[in-house]
Amino acid sequence: MAENKTRATHVEPADFIAGVEPAAKRDDARVLDALFRRVTGEAPKMWGPSIIGYGEYHYRYASGHEGEMCRLGFSPRKAKHSLYIMDCGDESEDAAFAPLLARLGKHSRGKACLYVNKLADIDPDVLEEMAALGWRPTLEKYPK
Repeated sequence: MAENKTRATHVEPADFIAGVEPAAKRDDARVLDALFRRVTGEAPKMWGPSIIGYGEYHYRYASGHEGEMCRLGFSPRKAKHSLYIMDCGDESEDAAFAPLLARLGKHSRGKACLYVNKLADIDPDVLEEMAALGWRPTLEKYPK
C-alpha cells in the first residue's frame, strides 16, 4: 500500500508562516492561526510542506488504507487559502454547514476543503463557527 504523502513534520508553523508570500497572505495566515488555536485549544503542526494543522486523528478506510491527519487546518496557498474543516467541503456535508456557507462570503469548495482568496472576502465570525462545528464531531468520531 502506498505511503501517505501528507504527514506531520518537524517544521515550525511560525517559521513557515513567516515565509509566506505575499505579505497579505502571510497576514491572513497569522489571523487563521490565531482563529484555529482559539477554536481548538491546540498548538499547530505542519502537515506536509504547506498545511498548518490542529489536532490529529487516525483514519482507516474500508479499503484498508489508513493514516494520520490533522483534524482542522489551512494552507496559505498563492492563489487561494485552502481551509480543511471536517464535513463541510463537499456535497455530503452536514446540514448544519449549509446556513453557515450561505453567510460565509466569497468562497468555493473542493472535495475536502473550502477555498477563499483572502480573509477580507469572508466573515471571520462565520468561519470561526464553522471551524468549531467541524472540530467537535471529530473528537467523537475519531477519539484517538
